[in-house]
Amino acid sequence: MAKTTMHVVLQDDVENLGRAGELVRVKPGYARNYLLPRGLAAVATRGNVAQIEHAKAVALKRAAKLSADAKTRAAALEGTRVEISAKAGESGKLFGSVGAKDIAAALEAKGIEIDKKRIVLDEPIKDVGEHDVVIKLGYEAAATLKVSVVAA
Repeated sequence: MAKTTMHVVLQDDVENLGRAGELVRVKPGYARNYLLPRGLAAVATRGNVAQIEHAKAVALKRAAKLSADAKTRAAALEGTRVEISAKAGESGKLFGSVGAKDIAAALEAKGIEIDKKRIVLDEPIKDVGEHDVVIKLGYEAAATLKVSVVAA
């Protein structure tokens, strides 16, 4: 009977599986067809234990640096104010909506580059006024900024 699981050490963070440096059990096909070819994991064997431990230390150091960078960036972004003008009716309702793409463009105009996928909106902004928007920068770092939508 074939093996149902195998041990691999993650070289990089893999969503819904684990963080870099962790020893995890996965199905052989998943490891062989996805994790190993992309360099996301290495097979955990006796022969490469030293190499895996070194890679684990490097990955943990890298993750710590990325986490610190994300937290520093979140602190810098916290409380940033962005103004977006959009066409609106007299009642304050917009004739469209302001989404993550619009907020990312407004931030880029201020010299702050944020991927629109990192901007968290439950639903697009559809009325004039102040709105709090959360930006998730990864590694449990998030910043809240003020988006002021004004009628054009």
